[in-house]
Amino acid sequence: MTLRQALLGGRRRPRLRADGSPLNYRGDGYEFVELREYVHGDDVRRIDWAASARSTQLQTRIYLEDVALTLAVYIDSSASMQAGRSRSLFDAAQDAKHEWLQAALRTDRTIELDSLEEAVALPRGSALLVVSDFFWYAPADSAQRDLLALLAHRLDCTALVARDPWQDLLPFSGFVRLRDAESGDARVLFFGERERERYAAASRERERSIVGALEGYGWRAGIAEEEDGAAGLRHAFGI
Repeated sequence: MTLRQALLGGRRRPRLRADGSPLNYRGDGYEFVELREYVHGDDVRRIDWAASARSTQLQTRIYLEDVALTLAVYIDSSASMQAGRSRSLFDAAQDAKHEWLQAALRTDRTIELDSLEEAVALPRGSALLVVSDFFWYAPADSAQRDLLALLAHRLDCTALVARDPWQDLLPFSGFVRLRDAESGDARVLFFGERERERYAAASRERERSIVGALEGYGWRAGIAEEEDGAAGLRHAFGI
């Protein structure tokens, strides 16, 4: 299955918990793609009753339709995205961006956004990819929560969380002068074995928390690693 086919089928997009549903493209006798669990808003004519009886859950038939897509992408270009061991997370994000835009046909429209807020103006049903380290995300910020939820109700949203390059092992120990990539503030901190273990645990927990929050809003979520940002995109779609 190609990325474009996965988009047309709404593959691996989380259910929305409130009113509204993913916009899937359904054909009238075109190529059959797959069965998936019914989502509120699906065309009831596409329910496969035999498959539903076997699984005890309503199943919807997904077809490919010859339609034009709008593929939009936002890549976080903040200072923290310049972090990396052999290359920056921003460069890794370009891998995902390239693969995303490569999914477009000549009849499709591609848009590169300068901010996430611009995505609100995208046509309903557009496919949106966001690659960021999400250091700007604050769970207590209601405006951010509302924006992420709104986008998921209007668009087919995919997010890749840029993984901390030093999540598994910090490359230093002892007293170290560290500078915040975003603010420029510097502090001297001590790192021993216990501190490195706590850092790794906190980094992994933050990543899990962000992915879980995005999926809760209705986003398809994955991880962008420094070595290959595109691999995370394919994994998010299960292809």
